[in-house]
Amino acid sequence: MKALYFDSKLALREIAKPQAGPNEALIEVGLAGICGTDRQILQGYSGFRGIPGHEFVGRVADCRDGRWLGKRVVGEINVACRACDWCRRGLGRHCPNRTVMGIVNRPGAFAEFVALPTVNLHEVPESVTDQAAVFVEPLAAAAEILEQMEIPPGTPVAVLGDGRLGLLIAQVLRHAAAQVTVLGRHDEKLALARSWGLETTSGADLKPRSFRVVVEATGSPAGLEQALKLAEPRGTVVMKSTFHTPAQFDTAKLVVDEVTLLGSRCGNFATALQLLSNGAVDVLPLISKTFALEAGLEAFDYVNRNSCLKVMLAPRHDR
Repeated sequence: MKALYFDSKLALREIAKPQAGPNEALIEVGLAGICGTDRQILQGYSGFRGIPGHEFVGRVADCRDGRWLGKRVVGEINVACRACDWCRRGLGRHCPNRTVMGIVNRPGAFAEFVALPTVNLHEVPESVTDQAAVFVEPLAAAAEILEQMEIPPGTPVAVLGDGRLGLLIAQVLRHAAAQVTVLGRHDEKLALARSWGLETTSGADLKPRSFRVVVEATGSPAGLEQALKLAEPRGTVVMKSTFHTPAQFDTAKLVVDEVTLLGSRCGNFATALQLLSNGAVDVLPLISKTFALEAGLEAFDYVNRNSCLKVMLAPRHDR
């Protein structure tokens, strides 16, 4: 099969098609999305070598459990051991023995086929298109904030970053009745946020210590320092970005203003599918361009050179 393979540099390769194990499914990838973490991997994040990609939708092509055959699915990216204390507590995403699709010791979805345990799969409802289903993984991550902390209706929330994840987070928190302001630098992206009824700003008019909750989704180490400035005393800063370069900030702000710093990562796929199915979140306007898998290098170049939102890869299969 064809796949994008990263080994100090990204290249299109012809490699062996994966085989589904006893409790796994072989999935024919329909669409896969490029995200900020994929770009950071190419800069050295996580030390990954192999096939990147973890946002995808596809159909089950092979599985010993016949109930999955032909199903249109998305897949949770953390493959846990299901035996340790963390797994027994239902926190497999923190399993010390886990692999992570396209990020840690497991091939990802920038390929014609990918294999995952069936326990990681979620069937996609007919009401959710393939294009929308690619957003399930980042949308689940956006909704995870509401699993981690209570945000009462009317809570002033600043979302730093007008990229893919920031705009998803803003929609999710608005759906939860928070008073959301999106801070960004791109007029066209902020205009999109305003079309959904969100408040927007470039940040110049924001007063320090003015938000009870600040979500950092800039994808830049500098974003955390800015988020801390906007958080009010006893407020919460939610960290969503992952990046290769370490973030540096003055910890005195945390101590003096008693600010809570909350790391937030993966989330519940069932919640994300429900948000997409009932139309609570609008994702299709976030799609900038779709490339064939063979044009994967061009796709990454396009992402790096353009202030775009979601770029997708569409593998081609021999029928």
